[in-house]
Amino acid sequence: MSRLPQGLRPPMPASPVAEPIAQPIHWQDPAREAAFWRWLRPLLPKFGLDPDSLVAASADASFRRYFRLRSRRASSPSMVVMDAPPPLEDVRPFVDIAGRIRRAGLNGPEILAADTANGFLLLSDLGQTLYLDALQACEAAGDPAGSDRLMRDAIAALLHWQHHLSASGLPDFDEALLQRELALFPQWCVQTEFGIDWTAAQRAVWDRLCQRLVDSALAQPKVAVHRDWMPRNLMVSRPNPGILDFQDAVRGPVTYDLACLLRDAFISWDEERQLDWAARWWAQARKTPLLQGHAFADDFGECWRATEWLGLQRHLKVMGIFCRLKHRDGKPHYAADLPRFLRYATQVALRYVELKPLMPLIEPLGQRLGLNLTTTGFSLR
Repeated sequence: MSRLPQGLRPPMPASPVAEPIAQPIHWQDPAREAAFWRWLRPLLPKFGLDPDSLVAASADASFRRYFRLRSRRASSPSMVVMDAPPPLEDVRPFVDIAGRIRRAGLNGPEILAADTANGFLLLSDLGQTLYLDALQACEAAGDPAGSDRLMRDAIAALLHWQHHLSASGLPDFDEALLQRELALFPQWCVQTEFGIDWTAAQRAVWDRLCQRLVDSALAQPKVAVHRDWMPRNLMVSRPNPGILDFQDAVRGPVTYDLACLLRDAFISWDEERQLDWAARWWAQARKTPLLQGHAFADDFGECWRATEWLGLQRHLKVMGIFCRLKHRDGKPHYAADLPRFLRYATQVALRYVELKPLMPLIEPLGQRLGLNLTTTGFSLR
């Protein structure tokens, strides 16, 4: 793989994904702008920052924004400022998880200065190149080995995260949270986006399917879960990867982040490669305490089934979130990726007999988008 330039893209934590931008800074609230400069001005000489270099670096699906400043420090040519206005955002979980990441020996942003009450953070910069950009460049150049190296680095870092990052005190990814996430799909995707009202019988089918997915997730070993371990939240960095978008971490199912990585919102892999990467994760995970005493330790097939089922729960949730971003938050471009997620959902629903009742619920959505979701055959297990 050709070497990618190292540089200055800031962290972009968001849910579900971060959206890089490049534009002048605009403040809707003059009082917040004044508070920002009151906080930042004393930090300029301390960190060798050039105030005239301040630019908008990224925005995301939340209310957070990120700015970049040049630094006169040779070791840190740029730094990043997070603007997370309370009460819409709370930076304390970000600060907490950032500390856990660095204590675990992983590559996350260092918190250089913080005003948690007002939602301002000064962060180290992890680099310029998103994993997503690097992977897409490898695929466009016909360099599958380059993609493989990046993905193996991401899997190795994920294993290290799961084995060494403390889950103590993190919110539980429990039944209530899993069900709340699943409820986003019928509310925002089925009803709001497509204008479809399910019958009582269809709702009963949905409820049974949701319970199967939730029961499967809750039966997994529990670890610290990033919740968005995907190429758009990882940076090509040293050591590789740099980790972003971690503030929503929870204690939950061990395969959740693996499903995030392998079945992403913005890049898709053929199943042979998914299985290869998943098997590499499993072969290493079973050598650690992560899977001890669980059926996963001796049965990759069962581990893969659970990964697919949990991935389906996530994909249904994300479709709901993308439609909510469109209709509630005025960000319609996210919904353009609904076809990818409907195909992911179809692949899993057709493979497992227990999940096949999902198809009559999602086929009408595919038809509205011009998709024939059942043209690809998948074996039933």
